[in-house]
Amino acid sequence: MTVSLPRTAVRGGALAVVAALALSACGAAPDNASTTADGKSAATATSAADFGGLAALEKAAKKEGTLNAIALPRDWANYGALIDGFEKKYGIKIEVENPDGSSQDEINAVTSRKGQGRAPDVLDLGSSFALSAAQQGLLAPYKVAAFADIPAEQKDAQARWYNDYGGYISIGCDAKRVTTCPTTLKDLLKPEYKGQVALNGNPTKSGSAFGGVWAAALSNGGSFDDIQPGLDFFAELKKNGNYTPVESTPATVEKGETPISIDWDYLNAGYADEFKSKGVDWKVSVPSDGKFSQYYSQAINKDAPHPAAARLWQEYLYSAEGQNLWLKGYARPALMTAMEKAGTLDKTAAAKLPQVSGTPSFPTEEQQGKAKTVLGQGWAKAVSG
Repeated sequence: MTVSLPRTAVRGGALAVVAALALSACGAAPDNASTTADGKSAATATSAADFGGLAALEKAAKKEGTLNAIALPRDWANYGALIDGFEKKYGIKIEVENPDGSSQDEINAVTSRKGQGRAPDVLDLGSSFALSAAQQGLLAPYKVAAFADIPAEQKDAQARWYNDYGGYISIGCDAKRVTTCPTTLKDLLKPEYKGQVALNGNPTKSGSAFGGVWAAALSNGGSFDDIQPGLDFFAELKKNGNYTPVESTPATVEKGETPISIDWDYLNAGYADEFKSKGVDWKVSVPSDGKFSQYYSQAINKDAPHPAAARLWQEYLYSAEGQNLWLKGYARPALMTAMEKAGTLDKTAAAKLPQVSGTPSFPTEEQQGKAKTVLGQGWAKAVSG
């Protein structure tokens, strides 16, 4: 069980949602909270050591007292437990704005609120969106203590972003509303699924929906260099009436609006646990004909109003405690292989992951950029009408 792998758009689920971001006054955090006595600034620190060590970083972060996050629903990959764990450990309040937002929403918030105290400090982005943010010069380089253990292909050489947790595209199905649940992407074309197939967002804005289209491409003769067959697949789903434009969330599933949802396996697996108490029999399968996996990436806003807290949050996420909390949310942490070797992996949680055979491969930066362009140009046309 050494598969280590990757999020976006609408994310829903089990625990209560974190409060919306408090509208603080414009302006970054006070200098004395983010600068040491000898003049070292958290805003420019590229590692904890660069700031004088983890203890110094923790002290500065506690002075700041707040971390601004965005688009982190508590039921997404166990983020609720991560947020609670960080707050309890450090006494720093995490304010989460727009928990059901998309990766693009995060980037928009960074660009539109530059210099404001309510700008996001940290970002959790679909990998293609992380690449875009880095190219726009929005991210601060910072190497967490475990940076060397993150596989080379899963991190930016300049440490502006690095992968954190991931999974496979899967098909979730309400077995009480659907007579025979689909187990492959091609099954979704069957007439019995009319009006039932949904994504959890718009693939031009959402990493998970983006992954769903790419999985469809792989199941229909496409490749990492050719996502067009995925667009064609959803155009066909739309034409035959099977695709519904309703964005799938736990709420829409409970209402019966989206009985079949294409989403990451860790989200669908988490929903299965949540739905049991609500009378929904949620089945999850990773389609063998479109096995697509991807990570989400962590990053720090270059102009973070709470730069020390932002860096301490990254250190927490890449600690054994943080990585295992993602694992308990059915997500595969980026440090999974390293933790197995070190004996720090939660083996019980790892054993509960949705089973998938084979070793995943991932699209390159160039391939992701090309696919985003194709989607941007063709998605609306594919599902219009």
